[in-house]
Amino acid sequence: MIIQPVVNIAEICARKGVENVVLSPGSRCAPLTIAFARHPKLKVKTVSDERAAAFIALGMALTTGKPTVLVCTSGTAALNYAPAVAEAFFQQVPLLILTADRPPEWIDQLDGQTIRQQNVYGQHIKQSYSFPVDFSHKDSVWHSERMVSEALNETMSYPAGPVHINIPLREPFYPAPGEELVFDANVKIIEEEQPDYSLSVAQAQQLQQEISNYKRVLVVAGQQNHTAELQPVLQQFAKQTGAVIVGDLIANVHELPEIIRHQDAMLACPDPEKLAALQPDLLITFGKSVISKALKLYLRKYKPKAHWHIQPAGQVADTYQSLTKIVRCTPKAFFSTIKADSDKNYSSAWSALETKATGFLKSHTCEAAFSELTAVARIFENLPAQSNLHLANSMAVRYANIVSLGAGKNIEVFANRGTSGIDGSNSTTVGCALASNNITTLLTGDMAFFYDRNGLWHNYLPQNLRIIILNNHAGGIFRLIDGPKQQPELEEFFETRQTLDAANTAKDFGMSYSSCSSLEELETILPSFFAADAGAGILEIFTDSKANATAFANYKQELLKAL
Repeated sequence: MIIQPVVNIAEICARKGVENVVLSPGSRCAPLTIAFARHPKLKVKTVSDERAAAFIALGMALTTGKPTVLVCTSGTAALNYAPAVAEAFFQQVPLLILTADRPPEWIDQLDGQTIRQQNVYGQHIKQSYSFPVDFSHKDSVWHSERMVSEALNETMSYPAGPVHINIPLREPFYPAPGEELVFDANVKIIEEEQPDYSLSVAQAQQLQQEISNYKRVLVVAGQQNHTAELQPVLQQFAKQTGAVIVGDLIANVHELPEIIRHQDAMLACPDPEKLAALQPDLLITFGKSVISKALKLYLRKYKPKAHWHIQPAGQVADTYQSLTKIVRCTPKAFFSTIKADSDKNYSSAWSALETKATGFLKSHTCEAAFSELTAVARIFENLPAQSNLHLANSMAVRYANIVSLGAGKNIEVFANRGTSGIDGSNSTTVGCALASNNITTLLTGDMAFFYDRNGLWHNYLPQNLRIIILNNHAGGIFRLIDGPKQQPELEEFFETRQTLDAANTAKDFGMSYSSCSSLEELETILPSFFAADAGAGILEIFTDSKANATAFANYKQELLKAL
């Protein structure tokens, strides 16, 4: 017989808006598995590899904005969640992690699948709870129900993130044959109303007075999900004030025609006078991480007089070493309330370099020989409108940020830039595709793809999934960055060369497969690959690591001349 408080966990999750549950098979977690699987209002999927399962859950939560629940058995299963838990923590994604455990008297007693699971995720978790073991007293039931509500509330309180409940379970784990589970209609629920994080009249007046002292205003958007209501507010702010708005691809502001989107290219300008003309008096930032190393280095060198960061709550990073004020409100509240009067010459200086960089990139990617950079440009030209784009780490996300996307296609961009690891890219994209009806494309490299093949090892392959692999048979990024590329150990110990291709992987998991080794072949394949009825597919683009390094060096040399 499964104890009622464990059954009630599933009911509380359903009542508080959870839609998706991802579990991995195990015996110790059987009571949780059965409770979730039998609940009529929850969509439950089973993924055997816990690392992949956790990233799939992450992708679902990223896409829906709602907590996804993870369930695993005791022992190292819980440790395999750790990479995705850390990513969720730094990317502020709501996950509820439920780990089954041995009862406390059996910890450190050499019993099977037993490790020290309390606080197992250390500092990479918003909160960690220990579920009661004994329910002989009614207060323990109250405690358990209160705990689940509190945990789910914590996943969504700003900033969102992962929360862990460790659940010690004693045998028996399974209901008797024919025994029905009853979900308690009177289970205790605690709802939490979220504040609107607006500015008070006094705050707005003070900020308005202060911003009038600055004539060169630069706004930098960090990583965030697409927010429809923020776009027109930012656009109006830029038009009315003359402020400059810069956004990486993962900031999801590329639908705004006015933004600076090619900062990676334009900040390579060799003219010190032109660079000095871009220096802001006031830097305003919002969102999370920024990809562009060029932008970060520029702002650390050409520091603003003041730097305001807009964030409703939580720890704030001083990425540019110039932070002077934290404004506790939402970006929408700030940009719809505060007005500025930025120098038109300032925005013209940014626009002039952006125009040069845009023109150069367009001509270079059209005319240059086949390489990973020119291939990415062709891919972006063919991406379907109203689709999702996931970017794996290493060179894929960097190429994507250089090329960027224009306005008009309504493509939402995701990337695991919380920890910036290559693990979990496939799985996160699968989770997104499972939670979305739109075509969902992953742009990845060979190392990241093969590292996470288990993200495809389950019975839920989404037909809207498209995976594009840049396969140079090595960790090609190490030929492009200073340090490793000058070392004699480059090929064996940094690139870690491999000879795999994805044809067998596609066959194993029932996906269509195509490959190419030239721009002409790529342009022929892309329309059918992205067709709505094409089904799940892999497109593998073969390139040479050394040739890519040469092509990228040529790109940078020609860029310097163009600017």
